[in-house]
Amino acid sequence: MSTWHEYVRKTGSLPAWPYPVNYGKINEVASDVLVIGGGVAGLQAAIAAARMGLKACVLERGHAKRSGAGGAGVDHWHGAVTNPCSRVTPEMYTRACYESMRGYTGTHVRYIITKESWDTLLECEKMGVQIRDVRDEFKGAPFRDEATKLMFAYDYRNRHVIRVWGYNIKVKVYEEAVRLGVNIFNRMMPTGLLTAPGKGSKRVVGATAVDTRTGEFYVFRAKATVIATGGTGRLYDFAPEVTAAASMGNMNSAGAGEALGWKAGAEFVCMEATYPARLAGYGYAPYSMANAHNTYHGTPIVDAEGKEVPWVDAFNRPVKDLAGRFLPAEGQEFILGEGIGISRYLPQYRNNELIHDLPERIRRGEFKLPLYADFTRLPETERRCIFGMMVGNEGKTRIPIYDTMTRAGFDPEKDLFQAPVAPPEGYVHPNFWAVGVHTPPTIRMLGGGGYLVDWDLRTNLEGLYVGAGGNLFGGGCHGESHTTGRYAGRHAARYAMTAPEPAIDRHQVEAEREAAYRAIRQSDGYGWKEINAAIARIMRDYCGQYKSEATLKLGLRLLNELKTTELAHAHAANPHELGRLLECHSIITVGEMVMLASLEREASNSILDFHRLDYPEMDPPEWEKLIAIRLDDGRVRARYLPLDFHLREPYEPSYEDNYRKHA
Repeated sequence: MSTWHEYVRKTGSLPAWPYPVNYGKINEVASDVLVIGGGVAGLQAAIAAARMGLKACVLERGHAKRSGAGGAGVDHWHGAVTNPCSRVTPEMYTRACYESMRGYTGTHVRYIITKESWDTLLECEKMGVQIRDVRDEFKGAPFRDEATKLMFAYDYRNRHVIRVWGYNIKVKVYEEAVRLGVNIFNRMMPTGLLTAPGKGSKRVVGATAVDTRTGEFYVFRAKATVIATGGTGRLYDFAPEVTAAASMGNMNSAGAGEALGWKAGAEFVCMEATYPARLAGYGYAPYSMANAHNTYHGTPIVDAEGKEVPWVDAFNRPVKDLAGRFLPAEGQEFILGEGIGISRYLPQYRNNELIHDLPERIRRGEFKLPLYADFTRLPETERRCIFGMMVGNEGKTRIPIYDTMTRAGFDPEKDLFQAPVAPPEGYVHPNFWAVGVHTPPTIRMLGGGGYLVDWDLRTNLEGLYVGAGGNLFGGGCHGESHTTGRYAGRHAARYAMTAPEPAIDRHQVEAEREAAYRAIRQSDGYGWKEINAAIARIMRDYCGQYKSEATLKLGLRLLNELKTTELAHAHAANPHELGRLLECHSIITVGEMVMLASLEREASNSILDFHRLDYPEMDPPEWEKLIAIRLDDGRVRARYLPLDFHLREPYEPSYEDNYRKHA
């Protein structure tokens, strides 16, 4: 059997479309709970509903066995503060996130995560995911608890981030969903949420989608719906021949979940927040070069002459020995750990790391390039854990990095691992491979905004819930996606148990169907790649790091022109290309959301890395508030919320009281 490239090389032509195409066929599917997105969050939502005896259905754009940003695996799990070894409480963890972000994160969501993350991980263990050192491979290591055989990362004293053998975690969650009878529809591109008949109806009763292999149209009817999609890749940067996924991103994430909710009238918050994007594809494969960050935290870095780069604690004081790299410093309560979806850390929660003035010392000649990771300077258990257990289980490293390097003969017991050769400023952050320091200010990534939800993870739309990391205000990384998906699925199921049977507006269905197939009725026109590249160009030019009212309004005009001209007349030759074009509709919608939210914040903000040239004052007190936006009958509505809205009326004044009331 030939690969695609072998076939083209041999025949000189593209193969015929291998699936039967039937654009005219309409399929109708009914369920109690519909989950849009079949990543780890979506499958956990469906499993939660199925365990409560309800009929659950998953709509997934890829194949749910391996799809999503976390589909390839994970090596450590955050937020498990209720595990038996932890010294961190849910209140401590939530407060650390809130204080570090000065309130610009959904800390009610983070409290839910801390209360249920450990329980969710235990359920994964029952599904067949290894979360303990059951073979005693690391017996006696300082990061291992001998009684429970759990292993920990970042903070060996407070023990709330758990190392896991998660290379098969998506497969196991998928198998559990199948075992419970969850109805999974793969290769589905959602086109719209359905709302109950009646002008101004705010009850979500399902969704429509297109099968990207057969082209068939699907109408999903459900009592409750959960959005569990990823974030938005390809919004600011699109070079399909070179662009690869970043460490925690998925280039297939096209903002479908956000676009669905926006068009239906759901409320979003902090969509104006963006941060420098990693030059995925232009830099290096994630984790493929020497660094001392995240999975590689604690790894010794040496220069070309073997001189080791010193470490400092969160207060910029020298860390005296290797063991200190994994322990909180004097004055620290605990270390939060990297990768939880917040952009700012107060010193009392920050990691130990390489010296902050490394670029200056390289310029002075104190350290000579290239730099290397020297695993031989680690204790044997640390070495095997970092380049073995962790690199061997992290989703984007197990095959391309660990297997490839091992087959090529790399031996961490004797070999050095080279870092990228970069200008001195490239070493300002220990995550060397990301080359984020070289990212132009026009290339951005979304920064923590998303659906505004209550303590049930319910939106302002009746019957619509959200559980995920990339599109949920307050969401986080891999384990947090599992946890919020599980929680949202449970609450959606509770709603569905007493909700009336959903009625479908047939005029809405026909309108969605008509719009979905426009591209296949046109014999010629732009393709999806050209459209995506144009969206990214507009976002870079008019909504980069520095913004103003004039540039934002011009950007909105250009996005609308693109939507009503080239995108409206684009051509798709097959169902796959049709799906990609429908993704462009989602991406352009998210771009509009970012610009609209940016217009509403008339002040610059350091936490959100938000810079208005026409409002240059940074962090004025009167703008210390959240801006929630929604679409209402074609008009954008905005309202302001206090940063601690989740502890004010109609909610209870404490995290625990709210959790008990809602969970």
